[in-house]
Amino acid sequence: MKTAEIKRRFLAHFAANGHTVVPSAPLPAIEDPNLLFINAGMVQFVPYFLGQRTPPYDRAASVQKCIRTPDIDEVGKTSRHGTFFQMNGNFSFGDYFKAGAIPLAWELSTKPVSEGGFGLDGDKIWATVYLDDDEAIEIWHKTVGLPLDRIVRRGKKDNYWSMGIPGPAGPCSELYYDRGSDYGPEGGPDVDEDRFLEFWNLVFMQYEIADVRSKEDFRVVRELPSKNIDTGMGLERIASILQGVDNLYEIDEVRPILSLAAELTGRQYGAKSGHVAGESHPDDVRLRVIADHVRTALMLIGDGVTPSNEGRGYVLRRIMRRAIRAMRLLGWQEPALPLLLPVARDCMAPSYPELATDFDRISQYAYAEEDAFLSTLRAGTTILDTAISDARGAGQASLSGDKAFQLHDTYGFPIDLTLEIAAEQGLSVDQEGFRRLMADQRARAKADAQARKTGHADLSSYRAAFDSGGPVEFTGYHEVTRESRVRSVLSSGGVALPAAGEGETIELVLDATPFYAEGGGQQADQGLITVGGGQVEVLDVQQPLPGLIVHKARVVRGEVRPGDTGYAEIDVTRRKAISRSHTATHLVHQTMRNFLGESATQAGSLNAPGRLRFDFNTPGAVPPSVLHDVEQQVNEVLLGDLEVHAFITSQEEARRLGAMALFGEKYGDEVRVVEVGDYARELCGGTHVSRSGQLGLVKILSEASIGSGVRRVEALVGIDAFGYLAREHLLVSRLAELYRVPNDQVAERVEQTVTQLRDAEKELEKLRAQLVLGGAASLASSAREVGGIAYVGTEAPEGAGGNDVRTLAQEIRGKIDPARPAVVAVAARAGGKASLVVAVNQAARGRGVSASDLVKGALSGRGGGSPDLAQGGGLPATEAPRLLASVEQALATES
Repeated sequence: MKTAEIKRRFLAHFAANGHTVVPSAPLPAIEDPNLLFINAGMVQFVPYFLGQRTPPYDRAASVQKCIRTPDIDEVGKTSRHGTFFQMNGNFSFGDYFKAGAIPLAWELSTKPVSEGGFGLDGDKIWATVYLDDDEAIEIWHKTVGLPLDRIVRRGKKDNYWSMGIPGPAGPCSELYYDRGSDYGPEGGPDVDEDRFLEFWNLVFMQYEIADVRSKEDFRVVRELPSKNIDTGMGLERIASILQGVDNLYEIDEVRPILSLAAELTGRQYGAKSGHVAGESHPDDVRLRVIADHVRTALMLIGDGVTPSNEGRGYVLRRIMRRAIRAMRLLGWQEPALPLLLPVARDCMAPSYPELATDFDRISQYAYAEEDAFLSTLRAGTTILDTAISDARGAGQASLSGDKAFQLHDTYGFPIDLTLEIAAEQGLSVDQEGFRRLMADQRARAKADAQARKTGHADLSSYRAAFDSGGPVEFTGYHEVTRESRVRSVLSSGGVALPAAGEGETIELVLDATPFYAEGGGQQADQGLITVGGGQVEVLDVQQPLPGLIVHKARVVRGEVRPGDTGYAEIDVTRRKAISRSHTATHLVHQTMRNFLGESATQAGSLNAPGRLRFDFNTPGAVPPSVLHDVEQQVNEVLLGDLEVHAFITSQEEARRLGAMALFGEKYGDEVRVVEVGDYARELCGGTHVSRSGQLGLVKILSEASIGSGVRRVEALVGIDAFGYLAREHLLVSRLAELYRVPNDQVAERVEQTVTQLRDAEKELEKLRAQLVLGGAASLASSAREVGGIAYVGTEAPEGAGGNDVRTLAQEIRGKIDPARPAVVAVAARAGGKASLVVAVNQAARGRGVSASDLVKGALSGRGGGSPDLAQGGGLPATEAPRLLASVEQALATES
């Protein structure tokens, strides 16, 4: 029975028994601050159980998507642990209780398939109950007819259910299915939970708990307002039973992913393992990890989670990296997700059709993350392998914290991966040392960031300046000049000064200022402050403390003292240019969301005179046609000459109005909202033009990636945009003159030229390939006998590509008599690195020779592939001869 059909039957059974079918909630538990992801079917119903909300129905049924990662290291090693799973559940909110839940579960489990049930043999079902739950035992025995010897009492660890956090909880009764003696000994769930597989948990939700310290250590706060039912039937577990497979990795929604991973890596799943998952061969465990994690990644990205270094995004990133690395450990060196993810989609789309319709977005995030991680692995794994080898050589049982930190800091190699790889090699990692170095780095980064803003100043001087007069009033929204009193004069090192003279670089604090301090992506104002007979040039403006505006300046004449009255005037031309850029950024942001969807949120910006930089979240490159449309729509808004209006309101009201909050910004109870007509509305503390028409023109220059899932657009605004277009016109006119065509045909002629160059490069590539393969026959005829095997060891021509090297090895092998055991090793040097490809024919395979073993032997365990063809590399180019010698020596030794 297919998993999608099991899901349908479950919902149909409970719908026929008066339950409202409720859709699955998205995986991110956005409304619950205690959870990263929904981890149980009842999470979306918690407010009903606690009596916080009145449920719109008395009975409900759902199939909820869930994620659990605390036992991620157990994935693949047991038949029970998976990161993503689906929970069939039926719920009662003060309606029926134990006497209703138990018979409903029994009926669906044992009802014949022909009548819409699952058709399980009732004689193979066991039930467990909480220690003192005599009521449940009586229902199981007298109402259902289950023999007492198949009803087992168990304690809190097994038969008291909660989410693991404060909230609703209660005793439970679990259903187990006896899969037979092939899976373990007799005796029921207390003896073996591989043979006796739990497939349904009936929770009798009666209490609210708090102070949760463990599964067994918590405090019961009160009885819930009503007795409720929460049941969970693991969809994957019941599928494994009904489909007659050993574990959840072999059901129809998972096995195709596993099978393709096995095919790609040349492994035969199950060949070296029995029925019990806990006794599986390491290769089978890795294949299960791949299948589970690829499916989980698909579901998470499908529900809006994207890879990142914190929170939900980090969980996704870790899951994806574990799958990618498992493929590499099995010998697959190429990107795997472009092959595996579509299979996962096809498995899950019957239940979740949105995965198919949204697959372009999902795959863009997934493939970009794999590409980034493969680059990290190539650099980091080599360093880590060397560090592990050095530690072993020195007789050490632990990898130093500074080496783990170097891998993280220099190569982007995640600490959890370092821990995992080191553990596989029997080494621990000095985690305390790593954490200490990470803390030192954070402290340095914080100091460096402060230094850039305050010139390494002692913050106590700024604190004294703040305490002496409180926050500095910013008046720059409505004026560009201001008379003000000099509150403090500080040296560039932050030391309070009694006075400063001509040529000195200082920092000034005024009572009030029209100068805008850098923030929210907007660059600071510049200008002049005249003090008596002296004058200072303001070069930068910062806020070293919230509310304290500091002017970094140079005294150009005279002297400046605290208490003097000054006249501040900003560079109006610069301010206007920056304000145009800032308003343009708001318009670009809104327009990107119009074309790409609301997920295209701002992730950073720079508003400088005449130019802007806008960073935003999106899974892949923005097509040129979309950029053109964005640019056109923005400029149409400029032509509309919309009013730009700013006002102060509450956060709640701003949210009601739909104002967007920006990345990295912190807002108080009162916020400033900037509107461009009815077109754009954002929370913003920056300066803007008064009407959109004042921008003149916005010209988008480029769009590129700056990280996984983050893109950057750069654009010019106003006179800078006009100047750029004028230069572009001159360039096009010059090209038109050179090609002797009209301006509008230049692009076509340039494209023709580029095509001709590419064709020429392809022809050169063919010639290089012919050169590489031209000597295959000669090399095959010169094969030497090494240990009774025809051996050819040669270097490919300098600079030969990876495909050419593999083809050469296969070509030479093909020209040797198939009846003659043969091994071909081809080394290559490219980009300063040496690589090795080994090809073995069938006759040599019959003698136990493996290409993968030979490559790993030559490369100290790195590389891999199939027994017929394998490859590896990454060593210095000078190692090429040694690699060939190593293969030959291995053949001679085997003989």
